[in-house]
Amino acid sequence: MSAPPPRVLATTAGDLPLDEYRLSLGGLTWTILHTGAILSQEDEERFLAGAPPRLPYGLALWPAAIALAHEIAARSLRGLRVLELGAGTGLPGIVAATLGAHVLQTDRNAAALVVCRRNAELNGVVLEQRAADWTAWCEADRYDFIVGADILYADSVHPQLRQIFDNNLAPEGRLLLADPFRATSLPLLEAMAADGWNVAFNKWTVGVVPPARPIGVFELTRRS
Repeated sequence: MSAPPPRVLATTAGDLPLDEYRLSLGGLTWTILHTGAILSQEDEERFLAGAPPRLPYGLALWPAAIALAHEIAARSLRGLRVLELGAGTGLPGIVAATLGAHVLQTDRNAAALVVCRRNAELNGVVLEQRAADWTAWCEADRYDFIVGADILYADSVHPQLRQIFDNNLAPEGRLLLADPFRATSLPLLEAMAADGWNVAFNKWTVGVVPPARPIGVFELTRRS
């Protein structure tokens, strides 16, 4: 029997080999294709210091996406509408769709959306992917959950994210934002708490010990 053909992603910079990650939770298993797994701080430093850097970042599998997938898998989302921002390889949204949610995955990078679609097909789920830029946002629908993994790292887009949260979250909706406690991320969460949002978080640990990566999955709801 011949070996299966290698999995590659064709880009303008050439063909990128795709690795495979498997996540098993509650008797279910998801398979995610990616260009590299960034599980520790050391992995991230090597990734960002690469020559040239391995862009786009969304094609890699980041620990915040894994932590967010665990958080989503522990919730009841059947029939709910979920918007995923900066979907990258698509793991959290795919988990939500497997559990019965109606999911829209968004990313501004075309290659990331290609990987999202391949991963959705690989896992046998049907969901929608759409190209979307936070700085030119035109989505008008409201969602029961807005989720994002490691999307708060650039404070330059915090105003645009606030507008999306304010305008696209249903009145009783919830935000789930996974972040490795980046210093640039926390001011947005603090500002939202000061502006009348309830902020709580669960702490997850991703990777082997040592060096495991602590990830906070922050849940935000509007105060009554």
